[in-house]
Amino acid sequence: MTLATPPVGEPRHRRGSPRGTGAFDRSRRRLYLPFVVPALVLYLAFVIGPTLAALWISFHRWDGVSEMRWNGLDNYSALFDDPTFRTALVNTLIILVVAGAAIFAISFVLTMIVREMRGRSFIRSVLFFPHIVSAIVLSIVWGFIFEHNGTVNTILSTVFGTEPIPWLNADNLFLMILIGTVWISTGLYVTIILAAVDRIPRYFYEEALLAGANAYQRLRFVTLPLSWDVISVAAIFWTISSLKIFEFIYAFGGTTNDMPPPAVWNSALFVYGESFGGRSPSYLFGYASASAVLMLVLFTALIVVLRRLLRRDSIEF
Repeated sequence: MTLATPPVGEPRHRRGSPRGTGAFDRSRRRLYLPFVVPALVLYLAFVIGPTLAALWISFHRWDGVSEMRWNGLDNYSALFDDPTFRTALVNTLIILVVAGAAIFAISFVLTMIVREMRGRSFIRSVLFFPHIVSAIVLSIVWGFIFEHNGTVNTILSTVFGTEPIPWLNADNLFLMILIGTVWISTGLYVTIILAAVDRIPRYFYEEALLAGANAYQRLRFVTLPLSWDVISVAAIFWTISSLKIFEFIYAFGGTTNDMPPPAVWNSALFVYGESFGGRSPSYLFGYASASAVLMLVLFTALIVVLRRLLRRDSIEF
C-alpha cells in the first residue's frame, strides 16, 4: 500500500482554517474595532437614540415636565387637521423642489462658465464663501440689502426712479427666503459639480466641438453622463439639507425674541415653534415629535425614490 502525498508546492491548510485567515489577517481585523466602536457609540447616542426617543414621545402628550400621557395616534391625526403644519409641509416641499431646481440650474450654468475662465480657483472660492459664513450673519446682510431703504431699493430709485418696493412684507417674505436660500447654497453645489466636471478629459469636449455640438448639447451628452454619479449624490444631499434649513428662515423672518410668521414656516420651524420657540412656548413635545417623525418618514421615502430614479450604469473614462 502506498501513502498519498500532497503535490509539491501546494501548501497544507489545517481543517477549519480557510485560506487567507492567518494570524496577520486576524490581528488586522481586530484593529478595526478600536476605530469603529467609538463612532458607533456616538452614532447610537446622538442619532439613533434621540430618533427612537422622539418616536416614543410622539405617542404621548407631554410638556417636558409633567408625567407623559399616552394618546396613541392622536398627535399624528391632529397634524393633518392643522393648517400651520400643512403650510409648513408645503413650504418645505417648495424649498426642496423650486429652490433645488434653481440651485442646480444656476450651478450648471456657472460651472460651464467658470470652467473656461482663468483664476477659476479664486472664483470658486468667492462662490463658495456664502456657504461657510453663518446663516445668521447672512440673514442680517440679506435684510439690510432688501429693507425699505436698503441697497436694492436705493439702486432702483436712483437708476429707474421707482418707489421703494416692500420686499420684506408678509406677501414677499417667503419669496425672499427662497432667493436667499438659493444664494447661500449655490456656491457649494458649484464646487461639487465643478470638481466632477474637472475629472472629464478635455478631449471629449474638443471632439464634441468638432462634431458641431453647441453648449446645451455638450452639457447633455458629455457633462451630465460623465458626472452623473456625483450629481445624483449632490441631489440626495440637497434633499436632506432642505429638510434641515432653520437658521436663515428664523433669523431673517423673525422679530426680536419671536418666531417668523407661520406663513413662512418650514418643517424645522414648525417643530421648534410647537415645542419651545417664540415668546410664549407651547411645550407640545409630543405633537412636535410627531411632526418630526412624519417628516423623517416622508423624506426617507423621497430619498429612496430619488435613488432609484437617479440610478444609472457607471461610465468608465
